[in-house]
Amino acid sequence: MSETMSYAAALPEIVLAVGAMGLLMIGAFGGASAQNADRAGWLAILLLFVTGAALLNQTGTERIFNDAFISDPFARFVKVLILAGSAVAILLSMDDMRRAGVNRFEVPVLILLSTVGMMMMVSANDLLALYLGLELQSLALYVLAAVRRDDVRSSEAGMKYFVLGALSSGMLLYGASLLYGFAGTTSFAGLATAASATGAATNLGLIAGLVFLLVGLAFKVSAVPFHMWTPDVYEGAPTPITAFFAAAPKLAALALLARVLFDGFGGLFVQWQKIVIFLSIASMLLGAFAAIGQTNIKRLMAYSSIGHVGFALVGLAAGSEAGIEGLLIYLAIYLVTTLGAFACILAMRREDGPVEDIYELAGLAETNLPMAFILAMLFFSLAGVPPLAGFFAKFYVFAAAVKAELYGLAVIGVLSSVVGAFYYLRIIKVMFFDEAKPRFVPAVPNVRFVMIAAGLFVLFYAIYPAPLIDAAAAAAKSLQL
Repeated sequence: MSETMSYAAALPEIVLAVGAMGLLMIGAFGGASAQNADRAGWLAILLLFVTGAALLNQTGTERIFNDAFISDPFARFVKVLILAGSAVAILLSMDDMRRAGVNRFEVPVLILLSTVGMMMMVSANDLLALYLGLELQSLALYVLAAVRRDDVRSSEAGMKYFVLGALSSGMLLYGASLLYGFAGTTSFAGLATAASATGAATNLGLIAGLVFLLVGLAFKVSAVPFHMWTPDVYEGAPTPITAFFAAAPKLAALALLARVLFDGFGGLFVQWQKIVIFLSIASMLLGAFAAIGQTNIKRLMAYSSIGHVGFALVGLAAGSEAGIEGLLIYLAIYLVTTLGAFACILAMRREDGPVEDIYELAGLAETNLPMAFILAMLFFSLAGVPPLAGFFAKFYVFAAAVKAELYGLAVIGVLSSVVGAFYYLRIIKVMFFDEAKPRFVPAVPNVRFVMIAAGLFVLFYAIYPAPLIDAAAAAAKSLQL
């Protein structure tokens, strides 16, 4: 195969990047009107569908750019989820941004550029490719967090995200430089060879480099103790942007973490497993207990997302094909459920503007029973109540942990899930049993569509789970376990 033809492995990324640049030109020449912003939003969604079609047309495993970029079933599975999450985030943002007076064409363009970075991260097979993808994603996200320049909370969220994100990138880059210095290569294949060599477990330079690399990635997935930016950024950023943060970037960073550890450092499994177990336990416990006292629903979802990162890391800590399969199933179900929950949060709006206090949901079952029912099902799913989709997500990661004889981790996970159920049940109690507050204004069609679709998914997933399970199993096989 010629070098020109081999670029087909990166065709989805090329299509998306070129399309985003074209959309930027269309937006720039179209003027700063709401109509231009809406057109940019719909064109961005169309571009994501075209990229998805190009992605699904790929088969097998292919490496290009001196093996720095890999296209395999694992990457394609996660990329499809990322594209879906980005499309839904744009769909949710269009009306909300218009009402807030910041309906700019730059928002969908920035989401597209961030998505390109996420897709590069998932396909990274080299530390340099990893860093390029991570920074392309992060730079766009910093701007998105602060997109409402006239809002102090949004500006503060963008600044906090930028400062702590830059710190994490610096740590990651320092870890990468240590790894290059002691292994003599930046490719994951070369690192895997160095990690499997005799004496690798006692090579302090290699271990230190791996630790700094993991610290940088732990910031990106908001794992404890590197979670401090998450509640403030989730609360301060515009709600559709928060929905995007909670969904797509988290998926990309967890998938990147899995590829780095399995493809690059399989020989140091015993060493990094201990770190992942600690991150998992700390995230599950903090996510369970810290959310109990929250009254702002976006801050509550921030702590909830920290807890769910902990649950996802249980699958990674198992260090097996079943663990990766459980991780992928967890990420897919978490994506849908989280986007549905944020669609419901966007629907929390009265004539004088949006509300975020949990107690504003009081009596929602009286004033809007369909929305109360859907939100209750989504929260039950996040809590892991059977037979909803979230139960099966947790079941697969805990089953993988038990199979790997990580009994303590599985028990802590189950207990954390029980504690975490408290704050979801409290919201459901407020919606169904408290005295009714004034009615919310009707949700716009885009938001209603996402709410209903997510609600149907979590309700009926158990009837036909085979497609997701089969796709996750095929994707897990492509990692070098």
